[in-house]
Amino acid sequence: MRPYQIAATERILWKIKSSYLAKTWSDTQSGGYIWHTTGSGKTLTSFKAARLATELDFIDKVFFVVDRKDLDYQTMKEYQRFSPDSVNGSNSTQGLRQNIEKDDNRIIVTTIQKLNNLIRAENDLAIYQKQVVFIFDEAHRSQFGEAQKNIQKKFKKYYQFGFTGTPIFTQNALGSETTQSVFGTELHAYVITDAIRDEKVLKFKVDYNDLRPHFKQIEMEQDEEKLSSAALKQAFLHPERIKEVTQYILKHFRHKTHRLKPGSKGFNAMFAVSSVDAAKAYYESFKRLQQEQMAISPNTKPLNVATIFSYAANEEQDAIGDITDESLETSAMNSTAREFLDGVIKDYNAHFNANFSTEGEGFQQYYRDLAKRVKSQEVDLLIVVGMFLTGFDAPTLNTLFVDKNLKYHGLIQAFSRTNRIYDATKSFGNIVTFRNLEQETIDAIKLFGDKNTKNVILEKSFDEYMNGFTDILSGKARRGFIEIVAELNARFPNPQEIETEADKKAFVKLFGEYLRVENLLQNFDEFTALSELQAIDINNAEALEAFKIEHHLTDEMLTELKGIKLPTERELQDYRSVYNDTRDWLRAPEEGKESPTLDWNDVVFEVEILNSLEINLDYILTLIFKEKQSQKTKADLIEEVRRVIRSSLDNRAKESLLIDFINQTHLESISDSASIIDAFFTFAKAELRREVEQLIQTENLNDTAARRYINSSLKREHASESGTELNDALPKMSLLNPEYKTKKQTVYQKVSELVEKYKGIGSGV
Repeated sequence: MRPYQIAATERILWKIKSSYLAKTWSDTQSGGYIWHTTGSGKTLTSFKAARLATELDFIDKVFFVVDRKDLDYQTMKEYQRFSPDSVNGSNSTQGLRQNIEKDDNRIIVTTIQKLNNLIRAENDLAIYQKQVVFIFDEAHRSQFGEAQKNIQKKFKKYYQFGFTGTPIFTQNALGSETTQSVFGTELHAYVITDAIRDEKVLKFKVDYNDLRPHFKQIEMEQDEEKLSSAALKQAFLHPERIKEVTQYILKHFRHKTHRLKPGSKGFNAMFAVSSVDAAKAYYESFKRLQQEQMAISPNTKPLNVATIFSYAANEEQDAIGDITDESLETSAMNSTAREFLDGVIKDYNAHFNANFSTEGEGFQQYYRDLAKRVKSQEVDLLIVVGMFLTGFDAPTLNTLFVDKNLKYHGLIQAFSRTNRIYDATKSFGNIVTFRNLEQETIDAIKLFGDKNTKNVILEKSFDEYMNGFTDILSGKARRGFIEIVAELNARFPNPQEIETEADKKAFVKLFGEYLRVENLLQNFDEFTALSELQAIDINNAEALEAFKIEHHLTDEMLTELKGIKLPTERELQDYRSVYNDTRDWLRAPEEGKESPTLDWNDVVFEVEILNSLEINLDYILTLIFKEKQSQKTKADLIEEVRRVIRSSLDNRAKESLLIDFINQTHLESISDSASIIDAFFTFAKAELRREVEQLIQTENLNDTAARRYINSSLKREHASESGTELNDALPKMSLLNPEYKTKKQTVYQKVSELVEKYKGIGSGV
């Protein structure tokens, strides 16, 4: 546990003990709330507090109370992961009663609805007179209602604590009740600015997107009465607006989620919309536009888009900005919405070979399976109304598109789906809003942060990253992208000619700085426009005008972009190649070359960022086909392929294999890119079999055992010295033989190199 989690747990235990000794239970004086920002590990903190509370000799039962059925299931899984057999859960009110009657010290996990149903049905339970601790997840919403009053009425000796990342204060309360008035005083706080400074969560980059001139007036509307009017709600659903927003997301999705290179896994995204009607309209729009695109370009890989929604009771909000809860019970949905959802789930079932439905358990299983597939990135874009916008953690999500009015804690909760720490490529939570939420964003981060909140929580602008800025918190000057590119061009115009170790180190540091800033800029629409501008003839007035219209640029903006020079793709390939060569040299200096003499401990190689830019083997093979179609000689083709493959981390070991393929194949006879891929894999598998035969004979290995070891290594994509497979493959010799260890290391090294060269090709040798 982290220090702030320990402190919060200790405060809860102190409050329970002191209230017990003072006999001040069943009052806000005996409880309190923990304000720990979303993403800071509230579940672990609450579990530890609950677990330690069960060990207090005067406490009879500890309840962990959630306000939705999906969180009931999720919390049970999390708690069981922390400590098996530490909790009791139930699927019904009767099951809850049985858990209460058990003579054990397990934590009881329940929904507020089940607990309230039990209290209303039972007037004389023994537990009402016992010492009980209640720990509430997300200390607002339904905990303010009838169930809270029933707990206070029936339980005579309770201690009540709430966890929340976004408390209800007087500023965002609809009535008189706040988190403090219901649960008691704040016991510990760890707010979003603390978590960002400690690098426990990421900042937000918010784009207030207003690129639809016909709809700008309604998208900029701030008057809440007008926003809630039927006419304006319908205007937001205008088919042309739905189409334009969908087109924007499809065009920019791969930039926002770092999937620019073929095969890049990148991240996935969520799209928060205002209503079930909006979810339906957008789902159909994505489906239609992607089908149209595939009809034009059959090789286009469509985004896997899913949606989920349900019945939301028309209850009064507990606070300004509440995201309306949707029930996992679908029986109350109107027939049109349910029929549409049946069609959505039918699409999902066909894609994933599943069998879910909108019926009872079938819908709950769909919810759980969808959550799992979002986390594993099998779903690219999830359209939601209320579900998944609170309490759902998926570190692979980096972007939230928003066509929905959000305020205060609802806004922070929704934005926080994107800011979980993942890897170096994920620099911030990416928010793209299609409504004017600028003031709402500022109001929310002021309420839930501290002074300098805006500077801590929100990322810098495009201009600041391009031209440089001074970090307000650290006082350090940060160089801009333009200055970094200029220095790269000036100091290392030809990176292949770098010779001294000092220059190698200087280059690696400088190019690493370039990679970090370029990775940040990829999320900006302005940088997308700048990148696309490089391919346009700036002397072609007609092409420039079309470009200006497409990217909604003024003449001044276009002039500014034209003045910025980006490295060409060929220059970047050379930079990456030398960067990778230097990394390989540091890890294992080549025989005959001098070893490093400088201290490289202050250098960090941006491997995760490079991996996000990685090109796959199919891309390289398709490039070979296209370059050959342009009548290049084999010598020129080989030079081009060497340049591309040496800039790749994953495929560098395949250089000789690809060159041999080009030299030994009659490329002119291959008619399309699919055929060249098939031809290469046929060639590579034959080469693999030949090299395996040669290795077995050269090293005098046990044929059957050696093939088994090599096949296993190819399947897991690395060789291993552990286990008995390698030993079994070696020629028979005594373990005491002084040559045994040398032989084992030689064979291991050769198999490692073989696997690096042929991984992804297949096994079966």
